[in-house]
This record gives sequence, C-alpha cells and structure tokens, in this order.
Amino acid sequence: MSQTPAASPAGGASQKLYPDARSALEGVIADDQTLAVGGFGLCGIPEALIGALRDSGAKGLTAISNNAGVDGFGLGLLLETRQIRKMISSYVGENKEFERQFLANELELEFNPQGTLAERLRAGGAGIPAFFTATGYGTVVAEGKETREFGGKHYVLETSLTADVSLVKAWKADKAGNLVFRKTARNFNPACAMAGKVCIAEVEEVVEVGQIDPDQVHLAGIYVDRIVHNPTPEKRIEQRTVRAA
Repeated sequence: MSQTPAASPAGGASQKLYPDARSALEGVIADDQTLAVGGFGLCGIPEALIGALRDSGAKGLTAISNNAGVDGFGLGLLLETRQIRKMISSYVGENKEFERQFLANELELEFNPQGTLAERLRAGGAGIPAFFTATGYGTVVAEGKETREFGGKHYVLETSLTADVSLVKAWKADKAGNLVFRKTARNFNPACAMAGKVCIAEVEEVVEVGQIDPDQVHLAGIYVDRIVHNPTPEKRIEQRTVRAA
C-alpha cells in the first residue's frame, strides 16, 4: 500500500496535514484490513478518525486495540455497525454490545495479557517477528503456542503484530509529524503508530517544525504519514467515581 497522500493536504503547507478526518482516510481505508487503534480505555483514542471510519462503511475489519471502547463511543461505534470482524485486545469489559456479539459467536476475539499485547505491537514496529515471554505459561493463553525453557523457567512464543493502518491520538504535532503524547495516552499510541504500514495521527495542537524541543518528541515523524487537527475532542470519562458527601 502506498503511503503517498491521495488527497490534497490543507493549504499545501504540509504534505502530512489534512483538513479533516474523512479526507485523511481517503485512499487508505478498505474492507478486510487490519487496524491498530491507539488508546487506553477512553483516554487517548482517535475519536474523530473512528467516527470517519464508521462513516466510510469499511467492513470486515480486524481491530488491534487494548480496549473495545464503550457502547456508543470509540470502537463501540464500529461494533454497533458490525464493521469489526475480529478484535485483538486485552480488556473489553466496558462494552455490552461487544459481550453480546462475542457470546453469540458473531465476533472473533483474540485475548492477550496487556503487557504481551503492548510488546507484540512494539515488536511489529521494530521488525521483530516473535519473542518469548513468561506471561501466560501454563494457562489458556499458551494453548497451541510453542513453549521453551530458558534458565530453568518456561516461556511462551508470541508473534508480533502489524497493521495495514494505524489510527492514533496525540496531544501535539509539528507539521513533519513529530508527536507528543500526554499521560496515559502514551501507553499504546506510540506502539500502534509504529506497527502500521500507514499511520494517521489525530492531534489537538499543530505547530511549525522546530517548535517542539527534540528532547520532548515521543514519536518521530518518520512513523506518521497523515495528520488531522481536532482541537476540541470530547474526552469522555469512562468511569466517574466520587466520594460520598
């Protein structure tokens, strides 16, 4: 798949900056693709890109994401429209529609321990085909997988994960695509970005090249193909807990 932008970027100022999420997905998204989608719960999810992906009508998708959103938001939107065929995830407990589809055998699911999922994405982005981890040995996670012993301890062979397209969310980007993440949004977004053949980043702030201190860059622009500016994301709270009066 070509990483050359198919649509005209905003104002011609940057070959990576696109005027909206819909145009950023043009020429990139297709049926039956594998997508790596950043976020941790509802923190750091590319909500505008997910909405545009829903509107694109692409179907038969495999989504690699730590979570599956919630009912009516995040990846939950794509579950409602039945655009996701398979989820590769760690935690899916906040989504009733996910539960319904899974229990009815309408949705494929590949569960991963959270650290294993993160490392599978990181390995994919680094070009490492597989790795051994002690996590999951002796459990259902290891069923059907190669195991080996090193230094008297048992390990499970896990394969890396790559995607056709990565959809990620960052706080700030310069026009070269260098990204800065905030807090928990940094958990899975960088690894998802690196694992995709094409990476589209949704950001709250766009600055000129040189305005981000190189020491503050969390992900180099070489990994980012397209940028969408979304200055007012919704930022829903997944679970609100308050102290009794």
